[in-house]
Amino acid sequence: MFNFDLHIHSCLSPCGDLESSPMAIVRRAKRMGLHGVMVADHNSSRNSPAVAEACQRAGLQALFGMELMTAEEVHCLVIFDTVEQAAAMTEIVYAALPKRVNQPEVFGYQDVLNADDEVEEQEWRMLSAPTRLTIHEAGEHAHALNGMFVAAHLDRAVFSVTSQLGTLAGDEGFDAVELSGHAEMELWRSRCLGLPVLRNSDAHYLDDIGSAYNSAPLAEFSVVALKAALTAGQVRHVLGSRFAS
Repeated sequence: MFNFDLHIHSCLSPCGDLESSPMAIVRRAKRMGLHGVMVADHNSSRNSPAVAEACQRAGLQALFGMELMTAEEVHCLVIFDTVEQAAAMTEIVYAALPKRVNQPEVFGYQDVLNADDEVEEQEWRMLSAPTRLTIHEAGEHAHALNGMFVAAHLDRAVFSVTSQLGTLAGDEGFDAVELSGHAEMELWRSRCLGLPVLRNSDAHYLDDIGSAYNSAPLAEFSVVALKAALTAGQVRHVLGSRFAS
């Protein structure tokens, strides 16, 4: 079985721990028995090149993307096979962000690193802001780049489809939904409208990586293989002690 966590924040996220560098994330993921990861920073994939190199050095596999905030202030995961696809999505997102300069002492630092954990620059855009992209537009862009579109932490009381819009309509274009480790599956299953479910850590700190993850018989770690496993009902969820009742 292939174990993977698709929602990990690095130090590029303004709410992420500054200790969460690409190499530190990879080391922690390996210790937790993960075989694949995706760093999903807010509205940016600029740490993806460093993550890709860190994963290659450590023998870990990776997908690439981000946690995008739509105009409705809904968080969505966009998932791609390559750094280049994620970078193209980042350019679309940046064009849809307000042209406001981040104030790190107020909203958090946004470190862009290389694979040796050296800070190359501070991202000046305010990554904590919503974009002008609607849910439908975000999904269309993700799919045009051959990516996957996921409703993030559907059960959360903030920045989710349910918190902002009340419920899924079914026409948003999502390929799957994500439930947090706190969600009771039986209570939420009917609210997912039959969409397949992922459960990830949404780690903002190194110790949280792999606290919730997915396991599936993947021949390769790719968007196509992931979609196929979800459609076939082959993805199971593993929750750690952090989410014990």
